[in-house]
Amino acid sequence: MTVSNSLKMQSVKTILNRKKFEIFFVTLCLSLFGVLLFKDRLFNEYLSPFFIFMNHLAGINIVPSKRIKTFFMGLLVLSIVFFGFSMIMVQASMDYIRFALHFLFYTVITVGIIKQIWGSGRVNKNVIMGLMCGYICLGLVGFFVFMTIELVSPGSFQGLDVEGYTIKEKSDSILYYSYITLMTIGYGEIHPVNQIGQKAAILIGLMGQFYTVIVTAVVVGKFLNNTTAK
Repeated sequence: MTVSNSLKMQSVKTILNRKKFEIFFVTLCLSLFGVLLFKDRLFNEYLSPFFIFMNHLAGINIVPSKRIKTFFMGLLVLSIVFFGFSMIMVQASMDYIRFALHFLFYTVITVGIIKQIWGSGRVNKNVIMGLMCGYICLGLVGFFVFMTIELVSPGSFQGLDVEGYTIKEKSDSILYYSYITLMTIGYGEIHPVNQIGQKAAILIGLMGQFYTVIVTAVVVGKFLNNTTAK
């Protein structure tokens, strides 16, 4: 029975490793766009924290280093603890700590995803999923950058839907602004009004362009080379 259980666990680990980008992509989309599928209150109060937790677990599975995995597992535990305290004691400091943990997590995960898809020898469905995950994660990194600027210097962005000073009040509008900046859509209803916000907007826009032109082009080139070799 021990040998059988060991083989089953090894099989599960193999499947999770093979499908790591696909799992991360699904949980990432659910955490970002789940509000399109579920009622606002149900999603925001119950499903969103669950999807974010599952996305963090999927993200930890992407990291190749055991030390970094252990480190992120510790961060995940801390995030759960701070989330529990924030439910009991409504304090802005708890939100800031959780915000910092998420910022660190998605920054490292984004770099890890880009390094893995860049170094992949063959391009398959999982690598394509990784390419998509990397782009979505860049938008999250942009969100954390813009949110940090707004928290440090309130009023850096004009046109936010909610005129408040907490993470929860402004996060949705800044998340939206991050992605339209990354994709260089620029509708204009939200825009930076000071120098640091403007420089950050340029940086995120350039990151999106570099990712599309360089990283995506490298993956497509590898795919074409693999196809030609066959």
